[in-house]
Amino acid sequence: MASEKDTPASLSPSELGTKEYWDNLYAHELQNHSLSPTDTGTVWFSETDALQKMTSLATTHTPQPKHTATLLDLGCGNNTLLRTLRTQGWTGRALGVDYSEDSVELARRVGASSSGAAVEVAVWDVLHGPMDVVLVDGGGGWDVVFDKGTFDAVSLASCAPCDAYVARVGRLVRAPGGIFVITSCNWTEDELIRWFARDDSALFEVAGTACYRSFSFGGHKGQAVSTVCFRRR
Repeated sequence: MASEKDTPASLSPSELGTKEYWDNLYAHELQNHSLSPTDTGTVWFSETDALQKMTSLATTHTPQPKHTATLLDLGCGNNTLLRTLRTQGWTGRALGVDYSEDSVELARRVGASSSGAAVEVAVWDVLHGPMDVVLVDGGGGWDVVFDKGTFDAVSLASCAPCDAYVARVGRLVRAPGGIFVITSCNWTEDELIRWFARDDSALFEVAGTACYRSFSFGGHKGQAVSTVCFRRR
């Protein structure tokens, strides 16, 4: 019998788990931005205020001061998250990566008009990209790593390489003490914990969670979005 600490069951594959879907979406958003520079693209989870909750968790649980903490955003899209952190006083090195070239180009163009410390962007596949491209000087991990929907897309791929993603993130977060802040609409808070901090041998432990408006259905209570902050052991 499976225990509650086992990894969750895989999700059914979806087009949202394909690179083609995201390439098409960001090609469209890049074209829209070219026609209207004020159109900076989609801000994922904006209706839930997830971005504010993620930055709040990072502020609470990062041991490094804002002016030195290094920041990495996996699946950065238009890089809204890192640009928002810049406005909140985070001035350390910041890098947004995405496997869609048009996503990265959109982030570059939108970021070109932003003031403050620069935010780097690069084309990089979190599952298959060479680690030395993104690891900080000396091959170390980042102080704060963010994921706002990327694990959702990974889990909808036909091969659902979720365990590989967890292992890769473990290498990207500074050990010990670095944090990983993730927001998902496909996995519950409990399921995220079972993926990343299922037991004492896991690479992560839970540092904090965010509260969202809850709903009840069929005798069960839950929330549409989950955000968890994990600390690297």
